[in-house]
Amino acid sequence: MPGFLRRLISPAAAPTLQRDTVRLRLEDDAEIEVLRVRDPRARRIKLSVDERGVRLTLPPRASLVMGERFLQQHRDWLSAQLRNYQSTNLPPPLVIGEPGLLPLRGELLPLRWETGRYAHLELDTDGACMHLPARGTEATVRRTLREFYEAQTRADVGQWLPRYLPALPRAPARLRLKVMSSQWGSLAPDGSMALDLALVLGRPSAFEYVLVHELCHLIQPNHSPAFWAEVEQRFPAWREERDYFQREGRRLKAMLRQLL
Repeated sequence: MPGFLRRLISPAAAPTLQRDTVRLRLEDDAEIEVLRVRDPRARRIKLSVDERGVRLTLPPRASLVMGERFLQQHRDWLSAQLRNYQSTNLPPPLVIGEPGLLPLRGELLPLRWETGRYAHLELDTDGACMHLPARGTEATVRRTLREFYEAQTRADVGQWLPRYLPALPRAPARLRLKVMSSQWGSLAPDGSMALDLALVLGRPSAFEYVLVHELCHLIQPNHSPAFWAEVEQRFPAWREERDYFQREGRRLKAMLRQLL
């Protein structure tokens, strides 16, 4: 087979990310570590900050010098963003065997630990109880927490969805639960819905608003005035919940990442 034909029909290799770290001195003389990522899919230089740290994304044609210059130009912005994250009020990280706090539906539930045959998390009148085998590890705890939050999320969706389905042209094709960096939900062209797992950590009314928001995309696949009219009809208090996410969204996502 000729080489050009083989290249044409063979699947293209997936683009790879190149990663390294650089150090940056801020205005207050504090030094931070920046994750530098060269992404073949990136179209521009991008700087982002979240609870995991600082990330500088470079497109293929951007030089390291351009990246360094971009960092220097945004030192003040970085300092402000890092201060915001440092001031985020997060519950203490969970420690196996020690009483802790479990975020769920806008509350912090007392969490206790008991030895069990298999790992599972239960709610009761005293808060929450993590049953963990004697040889359970932190990885076991993270997996159990994710399974617990996924089950709680699906329970909430199952409670609210029948209320809205009769007025929709169709039901979502399927539901995927994800850890999202910025979005709270999305609806794919095939009708499959994705929701951020951090939603179940916040107040239920905010979660329900996101569900309604995504369901309305089954009617209007855009954010036109007609779309917002559909949201308004079904959830008149949507503006209050949008403001809630502006205030608390960063904290909710940070809590989920800390747990998982």
